[in-house]
Amino acid sequence: MESRGVALAMQGYGLAAGEPANTEDAVRWLHLAQSGDVAAFEALLRIHEIRVARTALRLLANRQDAQDAAQDVFLRLHRNLRHIDSAGNLSGWLYRVTVNVCHDMLRRRKNVESLDDSRFSLESSTEADLEREQQRRMVVEAVGSLPEKERAALTLRDLEGLSTREVAGILGSSEATVRSQISAARVKIRKMLRCRL
Repeated sequence: MESRGVALAMQGYGLAAGEPANTEDAVRWLHLAQSGDVAAFEALLRIHEIRVARTALRLLANRQDAQDAAQDVFLRLHRNLRHIDSAGNLSGWLYRVTVNVCHDMLRRRKNVESLDDSRFSLESSTEADLEREQQRRMVVEAVGSLPEKERAALTLRDLEGLSTREVAGILGSSEATVRSQISAARVKIRKMLRCRL
């Protein structure tokens, strides 16, 4: 639950919880946070926390690891806040750091675990629900088995909805390389799903 102070700060900055920030406001909050305004930093966290956690979950396929990764990303943001170019793109910086943190975690972990969905209950599910859940798990496992660079490119482009140019900037690749990685990832996922079905 959001603290009253953060909620008031967000209202003071013209932001409702979960509402995306426009570029001018984001730059203003970043400036305020860089000057030591704790409420502005907390508002930046609220703006970006869902996106960072969702991206980490898609890359790691494990809720606990994704939470740990998101926490690490925001610790790095806090440590590097003064070094971030306020005219730059904070979202891009956060995506880049999220991908790097997740890659580091994957290197330390050999086997990607299946996604644990605690909301899913076998007792209360229909056959159609069970089938959809099985298909979802197969897709998650297929994405999780991709090489790191292909998984990151596919996640950022297809699941996060970023443009190819944005993904290339985040991953430090050319747009042609990103398109190639996404294409290869899609082909591999289709093959894996065909084999299982």
